[in-house]
Amino acid sequence: MPLFMYNQSQPLHIGSLIYTTLKQKGHSVTWLASQLHCDRSNLYKIFDKYYIDTDLLYRISKILNTDFFQYYSQKLLEK
Repeated sequence: MPLFMYNQSQPLHIGSLIYTTLKQKGHSVTWLASQLHCDRSNLYKIFDKYYIDTDLLYRISKILNTDFFQYYSQKLLEK
């Protein structure tokens, strides 16, 4: 079951989902930045985005052990 529920009538805000999951798992922005080998400032830019590169999303999914692609699959099933 996903850790974050979103309003299905709203556009998917992937950056917000990543940030929420990061916090729910008890990790800091600094920790994720070190895992991705980037600056914290880059992560804050990601948290503001509705869309990110699929390779980056895959890497974040692996690091946080969360399938962020599932949220897009759920959107496809909406009526």
